Amino acid sequence: MGIFDIFKNRGRPRDSTAGSFLRFFFGSSVSGKNVNERTAMQITAVYACIRILAESVAQLPLHLYKYNGNGGKEKATEHSLYRLLHDEPNPEMTSFVFRETLMTHLLLYGNAYAQIIRNGKGEVLALYPLMANRMKVDRDEKGELYYEYQHMNDEANTMKGAMVKLKKKDVFHIVGLSSDGVVGYSPIAMAKNAIGMSIACEEYGSKFFNNGAVPGGVLEHPDQLKNPEKVRESWTNTFGGSQNAGKVAVLEEGMKYHPISIPNNEAQFLETRKFQISEIARIFRVPNHMISDLEHSSFNNIEQQSLEFVKYTLEPWISRWEQTIHKCLLNEDEKKDYFVKFNLDGLLRGDYQSRMNGYSVARQNGWMSANDIRSLEQLDLIPEDKGGDSYLVNGNMIPLMTAAKKENIEEENNGSEEVLGVEGNQKEKNDRQSRDGNIREQRHERSSRRNGRSSRASPTA
Repeated sequence: MGIFDIFKNRGRPRDSTAGSFLRFFFGSSVSGKNVNERTAMQITAVYACIRILAESVAQLPLHLYKYNGNGGKEKATEHSLYRLLHDEPNPEMTSFVFRETLMTHLLLYGNAYAQIIRNGKGEVLALYPLMANRMKVDRDEKGELYYEYQHMNDEANTMKGAMVKLKKKDVFHIVGLSSDGVVGYSPIAMAKNAIGMSIACEEYGSKFFNNGAVPGGVLEHPDQLKNPEKVRESWTNTFGGSQNAGKVAVLEEGMKYHPISIPNNEAQFLETRKFQISEIARIFRVPNHMISDLEHSSFNNIEQQSLEFVKYTLEPWISRWEQTIHKCLLNEDEKKDYFVKFNLDGLLRGDYQSRMNGYSVARQNGWMSANDIRSLEQLDLIPEDKGGDSYLVNGNMIPLMTAAKKENIEEENNGSEEVLGVEGNQKEKNDRQSRDGNIREQRHERSSRRNGRSSRASPTA
């Protein structure tokens, strides 16, 4: 074996915890209850978590986009893959049902598979879901992945034979949490002990009410009974079952009843069931209030928990979907120009007042037009000639460079005004001094004339 064969002969994918029926068949939980995809879905908390996640991913708008020349994007409605992803991936299913089905498989088995039907040019014509528990992933002698699928007669007639070998390019495979990146772990199989305990608690509660909603006990007779089976059967028929709960027992022949079971309040039965709800919600990372457990929720924190659900729970799953679609359904040339995106705006929208305040800020600052806002609110667009596509900006706000230029111009103007002011003040001062001098001269002349008249009018000595 050469040194390069080491990289070719990679280990086969291990599927021991990937949700296969063999893994469930030969293994059981510590509680003694068999846990598989069907028994797990009978637990209401498991069913609620899977339904919430599957429907949340299925309801999101899914679009194929194409990069345009100016760095933006536009919907690639002319591409054949757009209709498959947005409307119907095959003639039997809508896009919602297809994504809901694959997301359910992903949550139950840790893997989701779909067969890719292509034409002679390699273009995708249809996508058909495949059951994850009937799929086997393996490698050939060259180290290339291939898939073996056990086909059933009740499925779509897209393949021939009971056991079908599919190439990697013909399988759309979404991988969940995994140790090798090829086959994902099943959340149900990994958490089977917690789910098995929930099954045991539910079965115990059902039997408790079925036996009359009273603790089990011993019937004591002072003498030896000739036919104990008849007494037991009579007691069960009279007082057994939830429909007989509350009946008054009449004991004959000195018989006494001694309860021997632990009361449910001492066994903390209800507390255990409540804890198991939180335990299952923790497996799928779903907030408790979304599965109708409002014990620790309030109006103040529910909105924040809903946003965290989108950010920390849905977005990782959505990223798996987007990257798998980009990897499996686009060819090498298309990967440079096209991409797929889920629209999360609908889930991230706040209440009406918060949305209006956000739109107001966006409108006043010029990065959203009236039609941009109306399209998000599902309203009819305003015609372009009436200003629907106009971007407005607050008149009190100007660019920083414009403000700097304006400040320099004002400084120059102020400097010119100061110079003119100095020259004007000096001239005014000179004029005032000239007027004062003329006034003094006039006063001096008048005084001289008065003195001259006085000297002429005086008698000669």
